[in-house]
Amino acid sequence: MLQQTQAPRVVAKYTSFLKKFPTTQSLATARLSDVLREWQGLGYNRRALYLKQCAEKIERDFGGKFPRDHKTLLSLPGIGPATAGDLLAFAWNIPVVVIETNIRSVFIHFFFKNKDSVSDADILPLIQKTLDEQNPRDWYSALFDYGAHLKESGNPNKKSKHYTKQSPLKGSNREKRSQMLKLILQQPQTEKELEKILGYGVSKNLETMQKEGLIKKVRGKFIIL
Repeated sequence: MLQQTQAPRVVAKYTSFLKKFPTTQSLATARLSDVLREWQGLGYNRRALYLKQCAEKIERDFGGKFPRDHKTLLSLPGIGPATAGDLLAFAWNIPVVVIETNIRSVFIHFFFKNKDSVSDADILPLIQKTLDEQNPRDWYSALFDYGAHLKESGNPNKKSKHYTKQSPLKGSNREKRSQMLKLILQQPQTEKELEKILGYGVSKNLETMQKEGLIKKVRGKFIIL
């Protein structure tokens, strides 16, 4: 949930989501439509789909137990290197190198003040050297908090070679996709019905969302199972 969404927006949804789906089994067996309804308000609905697919794979391939090694975690839907590292460090306190925007901010602030376009390759050895092998969870939590604090007065992460500014939601295709999904969750919709409400950009998004597995077309109407 914290991927591309700020923590204050996540807290209430996180609590509600866990109450609705407390185990991987309950999430794996849930209807996708119910998962997406619970996810409403967070955006990037593919993350909800990936989360459900993760639960399905964990139940099917790992006997309901979350894998605890980096390589296997990367085989799960929607899990990249940063998220795999976060899981190992925060869920199980396993000392692994983790890098994300807040951590970048801290290391750029202290070690690269006079340099622009700082690569992760420059930062990673420093993270390795300073890693608390005994309690990485608390160490990374402190870095996260400090990095968030630094962003309030200049944001050192802007000096990162990998820095990208998130585009505004208003008027974006992300907003259009979210609106389409919300309407389909309310009731099945035809392409023409969606175009009448939302205007242009519907057809291509419908095609993409079908390929992603978010929606299906049944008897001329788009639904979420």
